[in-house]
Amino acid sequence: MKVKPLADRVMVKLEKNEAKTAGGIIIPDTAQEKTQTGAVVAVGDDKEVIKVKVGDKVMYDKYAGTQVKIDGTEHLILKMADIIAVIE
Repeated sequence: MKVKPLADRVMVKLEKNEAKTAGGIIIPDTAQEKTQTGAVVAVGDDKEVIKVKVGDKVMYDKYAGTQVKIDGTEHLILKMADIIAVIE
């Protein structure tokens, strides 16, 4: 399935950030206080507002966007305002 975000929205492929404690307990990314990151896979058509491009690694607000599952992979559709940084 191919999905193209509209207007000032960006689709990000989520990164899994599972951590393991010294005792071997796995802490899922939803329970961590780490920054949320992902890779941009598609951008909307509002070129004046969108400042990222496909392939950029970005940091975004924790509770922002709408989660979608595309071909078994978790993605997030965000407004450009919810992206807080580009990771280089």
